[in-house]
Amino acid sequence: MNQSAVDKEKINFQPKKFNLWLFMITSFMLFAAFTSGFIVYTQGSADKGIKIILPHAFIYSTIVIVLSSFTMYLSFRSAKRLQFDKQKQFLWFTLILGVGFFFLQFYAWTVLVKMGVYLINPNASQSFIYIFTGVHLVHIIAGIILLINSLVGSYKNSPQVKNLFRLEMASIFWHFVDILWIYLYVFLLLNQQ
Repeated sequence: MNQSAVDKEKINFQPKKFNLWLFMITSFMLFAAFTSGFIVYTQGSADKGIKIILPHAFIYSTIVIVLSSFTMYLSFRSAKRLQFDKQKQFLWFTLILGVGFFFLQFYAWTVLVKMGVYLINPNASQSFIYIFTGVHLVHIIAGIILLINSLVGSYKNSPQVKNLFRLEMASIFWHFVDILWIYLYVFLLLNQQ
């Protein structure tokens, strides 16, 4: 592929990257609204905080998602160095860790239910746990779809510019959901008692 074709290909990718950033900004604003709603609710009611100790599954899922961000970084770095076998290997690790995070969150929900914490709850601040984690899981599903797309694309004989673009989009979004989870987890920790 000659340089002008590569430049044209990059230009075609710019609107997609802009849309991704727009989506992430919108998502951040959504979670900021949720956390603001939580703060307003708890300040105006007798329920100051969620009044439970968070399940340990949340800390395990935090470790898993941080590890997955690291493997995502290694995959992208490998792709830039043209180490395609390592790229695929680290993408597989990231995907497996992402699915692991997903199931750890469901496990945390089962622990919450055993503790008597339900989505519909007289203490609405406890319901926010399900709102935060549920909407975040929707973002995780989107991230897993991007990871699968990158993984499938890495097995095709496509131009490096497309390979890097797919991986860059997945990487940006995956790091975003990682940071978003850390924000939510710390927020919940600070409000658990």
